[in-house]
Amino acid sequence: MHLPLNPAEASAAVVWGGLALGLALGALAQATRFCTRGAISDLYSYGGTSRLLMWVLAVAVAAAGGFGLMQIGWLDASRSMAWSERFLWPSYLVGGALFGYGMVLASGCPQRSLVKAASGNMKAWVTLIVAAVTAQMTLRGVLAELRVKFLDAFGWQLATPQDLGSLLASALGIASATPVRAALLSLLLLLAGLLLWRKRASLEPGHGWGGVLLGALLVAAWALTGHLGFIAEHPDTLEAAWMGTYSHRPEGFSFAAPLAQSLDLLTLWSDRNNTATFGVTLTLGVLLGSLASALLRKEFFWESFRSARDMGDHLLGGVLMGFGGVTAMGCSIGQGVTGLSLLSAGAVLALAAIVGGAWLALYRQARQIEKS
Repeated sequence: MHLPLNPAEASAAVVWGGLALGLALGALAQATRFCTRGAISDLYSYGGTSRLLMWVLAVAVAAAGGFGLMQIGWLDASRSMAWSERFLWPSYLVGGALFGYGMVLASGCPQRSLVKAASGNMKAWVTLIVAAVTAQMTLRGVLAELRVKFLDAFGWQLATPQDLGSLLASALGIASATPVRAALLSLLLLLAGLLLWRKRASLEPGHGWGGVLLGALLVAAWALTGHLGFIAEHPDTLEAAWMGTYSHRPEGFSFAAPLAQSLDLLTLWSDRNNTATFGVTLTLGVLLGSLASALLRKEFFWESFRSARDMGDHLLGGVLMGFGGVTAMGCSIGQGVTGLSLLSAGAVLALAAIVGGAWLALYRQARQIEKS
């Protein structure tokens, strides 16, 4: 293989690379129980911080690696969705809050549901199907009208990318955002280091190396979609192109919209306009990697709903995550890890809303237990 690749080779590399990254991510998530919902629940229920620290490590490693890729020219983050100049603050807040509430009802976000489904959890399969259909409706169906007219319409058009470095540089009148981004990254790494050191006794070894590997996999995804799949001048359009991704931009990890894209591919397989993209093969890889890990670790077992109420919670959770994940421009992984590692202002807002929604759902569940 010789670089740069032609468009067909670049698309194939990104699509197959997405499958490989998904296999690794699925096996890692199954072995370490990585779960954003679980991290929030542990903290809420008994003050547990191990899975939260794993998430902190993943974000820190991905942020450092992503910044490095930008400096060597392997990633143009300004073309990613995380740095879009459209700051859709109502969508981040409403979508994030609904997603956070839904992932508690469904006992996990889409990424975690993929892992659990591969381990024999039938509740997770139902959640994934409902979330995929709802996400599809939110992208292009009847719910898209609600999203576009009542939420996206009130967003702001910025003069700069929405990363914190660009926004702060613009506010301070600094010509280049790069040194501001470097300073913010240094602050992030310092705070992460201090937190990890302070809570080091509660960090389980698996969560420690798991967080580092998860962050490294995200950096590999940016290198794959932002560099290997990049065509400086596409022969058909004579414009820059990012091959193999659904958005035709550099992409990291996200699972709300890719569920809908996977459903499109499965239901419209004979339509040649529908092809496998990075997000679809990443999703498939997570499923297969989790299955392999569950079988090897002898942790595969069938599980179904305990009651009609349990099923209702998972159905509603799937709906809320499908709508919320697309509306917030990313799920707890898409915004909470991928977007946050790029220091996106929208990701900060969406993550705050996701945590708030999850916290509210956990509080409601605790009150129901007290009353019963």
